Amino acid sequence: MTERMLALAIDAAREAGAIAMRHFRADPDTWDKGPGQVVTQADIEIDRHLHDRLMIDPATAWLSEETEDDLVRLKAERLWIVDPIDGTRSFVEGRPEFTISIALADRSGPLVGVVFNPATGQLYEAARGAGARLNGASLTMPARSGIDGASIVVSAGENRRRNFAAMFTSAEVTTVGSLAYKLARVAASDFDAFFSWRKANDWDIAAAALILAEAGGELSDANGEPIRLNDADTRHQGLIAAASPLHGELVRHSRERLAAGR
Repeated sequence: MTERMLALAIDAAREAGAIAMRHFRADPDTWDKGPGQVVTQADIEIDRHLHDRLMIDPATAWLSEETEDDLVRLKAERLWIVDPIDGTRSFVEGRPEFTISIALADRSGPLVGVVFNPATGQLYEAARGAGARLNGASLTMPARSGIDGASIVVSAGENRRRNFAAMFTSAEVTTVGSLAYKLARVAASDFDAFFSWRKANDWDIAAAALILAEAGGELSDANGEPIRLNDADTRHQGLIAAASPLHGELVRHSRERLAAGR
């Protein structure tokens, strides 16, 4: 079943990517759905397409950034967790740093995960216990210790407020759009770690969390607590992603700064 669901998710992500690319750099219709939250017509079209393609099992529930939450999901055997376009602001600004994120989870966590950047053609995928891949090539994160010399990717908006380069003076700090994309690129060893104190939602991270885990990485909140999906509150306070032992060092650093009021 897992292989079949992964294949379905990959096909749906590629189809969604084609929809996204019809709108990309074509002045898509946009509106604000909340402070600092922009949505486009492409988000809505992709959300509907993915719902139609993926919801084939009545025992499976649905959670998406662009769909009103139905708490029936809390009692479902399985759950699709979807972000139609993660990195919508990058998408609107014409930067190829956005992804379609699709995960299928059960009560133990993600079963399959797909993160697809249609602008670059990068397709990250994983199935529980079967490893992670980027465009068919296996991903394995090397162990790394020490923040010194590490490459840490962060969110641009958060970095403007926090100035992570001043916090991690001995590391290389880089900004990239789309949270799912950042996490997937850590899994692919483009960066050594991701660090954030911002809130994130299940749909931002579910697919990439499995890709990271299957590549040998660790993902936690800013205090080092494990990420638990499909609670009534879908938000998580901060994220840290890296291979061990760097993950543990970043968690200790985060706890110290949080205890000191950052």
